[in-house]
This record gives sequence, structure tokens and C-alpha cells, in this order.
Amino acid sequence: MKAQRQAKIMEIITDSNIETQEQLLAALQESGFSCTQATVSRDIKELRIVKELTPMGTYRYTAAADKSDVFSSRLNTIFRECVTNYDHAQNIVVIKTMPGLADAACSTVDAMNLSVVVGSLAGDDTALIVMRDNAAAAAFCAEIKKLLG
Repeated sequence: MKAQRQAKIMEIITDSNIETQEQLLAALQESGFSCTQATVSRDIKELRIVKELTPMGTYRYTAAADKSDVFSSRLNTIFRECVTNYDHAQNIVVIKTMPGLADAACSTVDAMNLSVVVGSLAGDDTALIVMRDNAAAAAFCAEIKKLLG
């Protein structure tokens, strides 16, 4: 449940201008997650979410500036907790997730801005990652295997 909640938090702050923990808590509750402000506060710390100044002079939650650590942590969490299977066919990687979490997996991969990733497409429980070539797809699957142990 924690991994799903944290994946949803990342989705919410990516898609919305969330200025306060209370707004984030309300958005989580609207999405069907039952949690407290203290839980949201711990999640913000674990995910290394920070506030940034927007062009309109307000602040909003966003991923921390040191993206490599955040993405690595998010990938580890999402993949360890949510990925049920994965494979590649030529330059396409197919990742099967728990229901509703393929979008979080794609969003995390996209946010890494890897030069070998052409793009991604998410369904409910299936993520398609299009890689530049077959070798990149094989290497990406090897990384997933390391994450899953």
C-alpha cells in the first residue's frame, strides 16, 4: 500500500500544482487513499519532494533537484513493490505491474530522461517502453532484474 500511495503522490505532484500537504492529502483521499497528514509528511521526506517557486510567484511540490537519487529510489520502490513480470522483444520492453501502476512505472522511466528511451505507453497493468535499439532493451531488462533481486 505504501508503494502505491507514494506512486500516486508522485503522479499528483507531476500533474497538479500542489502547494500544501493539506492539498496533497485531499488529493490522495479523493483518489481513494486513506492516510493522515503525518503519513504524507513522511512520504514527502522519503521521496525527497521539495517546494519550488513557480513563475506565478507561488510554491508547488516537485521532485528534488538531485534527480538521480530520487529516480533511483522511486524506481527501486515502484519496481520492487509493483512489477510482476517483464521482458523485451527487440527494442520494446514490456513491464507488467499490479493493477493501476503501469502509469507510475512509465512516468518514472520518462522522468529519468534516458537517451536510450524513445518513449513509453501505459495501460492499467502493462507498460511499454520503446528503446533506441535491441541492446538498450536487453540492458534495461538486466537493470530491472538487479532491482528485483
